[in-house]
Amino acid sequence: MSRILIVLGAALILIGLAWPWVRRLPLFKLPGDIVIDRPGFQFFFPITTMLILSLVISILAWVFRR
Repeated sequence: MSRILIVLGAALILIGLAWPWVRRLPLFKLPGDIVIDRPGFQFFFPITTMLILSLVISILAWVFRR
């Protein structure tokens, strides 16, 4: 368990350091993501992005469990 937490912590640190480059990926501009942009108000709900991330995390968890 502690090894998994260390790996997850290291992965979060690496993603945090690489965030300026990760942010440029078209990940948060997929079809199905809801964006409402009005003067003085912006709402963003990334449905498709969250489904894809959930799928990736589920597959990784399944692989590490075996």
